[in-house]
Amino acid sequence: MTLSFRLASFNLENLDTRPDHSGGAQLDDRLKILRPQIERLDADILCLQEVNAEEIEKHGERRAIALERLIEGTGYHAFHLAVSRNRAGLRMADRHNLAILSRFPILEERQIWHQLVPAPLHFASQGTADPQPVEWDRPFLYARIDLKDGRILHVLNLHLKAPRAAFVEGAKETPDRWKTIAGWAEGFYIASIKRTGQALEARLQVEALFDANPDALIAVAGDLNADDNETPLKILRAEADDTGNAHLAARSLISLERGLPEAQRFSVIHHGRPALLDHLLVSRPLLGWNRGIDIHNEALGDEAISPTLTPATGESYHAPLVASFKSPTTLKP
Repeated sequence: MTLSFRLASFNLENLDTRPDHSGGAQLDDRLKILRPQIERLDADILCLQEVNAEEIEKHGERRAIALERLIEGTGYHAFHLAVSRNRAGLRMADRHNLAILSRFPILEERQIWHQLVPAPLHFASQGTADPQPVEWDRPFLYARIDLKDGRILHVLNLHLKAPRAAFVEGAKETPDRWKTIAGWAEGFYIASIKRTGQALEARLQVEALFDANPDALIAVAGDLNADDNETPLKILRAEADDTGNAHLAARSLISLERGLPEAQRFSVIHHGRPALLDHLLVSRPLLGWNRGIDIHNEALGDEAISPTLTPATGESYHAPLVASFKSPTTLKP
């Protein structure tokens, strides 16, 4: 029996009903742009980043109202939904939640946030002399999905820290202006710790899945804020060239976008430079199911220039990725 499905990833960039939380764009205007994009993906499993949530009552439940509006009237409306939550795990965060929509049942969902990697301590060169923990800005979201006949797909939805200097107490004159290069450099160093640490925690989850089942079907999707050969991708892929151990090659993850012509391999444009910051990585058993990948970047604007020319259009300056899969014909239930 064969089984086919489509898996997609899309950074929606502050999807919110509140214009002041989404760059000034009205949600109705955003929906006219974003809804056709998710419908075109025709995904059976859709990983989303930057889904904002609003309080229903003060200090109470938060709901992703804008996401509800986005999928209203589409096939995704009936999908199963998993979402990330705040550090306490009690409710969705105000900004930048992760979501997984699945046509197939989600058997398990959980966010992983320093469960596998403790926050490293940083001795600041400025400010307090006491070491401070460097915590990730957000978790990653894990879902165990029942494809059919007991076949399980493990999905990790990631949004890694952007390569922009993190907060350093007392090091800024204004929110956009650093006092010294030393302060900025320290903030940039802290950001790199966060981004690399998130990738390590995700990789350790992948290792745990392989320990339980060496033939696990695993997909890692999301906005990794890193290009192909940067450290987070190297950690996640764990290629034999890096580990130096051929016996570990079966545990490496494969970047599906490498199968595209180089000219098509970009998901953002920054000051005229195309870059691939969004990725779909799969385990080797799942690679055998892969039948293609696309990056919908035809209408992509320049994230550094377009907002100044046409403010508040509401589009995302990330292109969605979608991969198709079909189980081998020899596979038996």
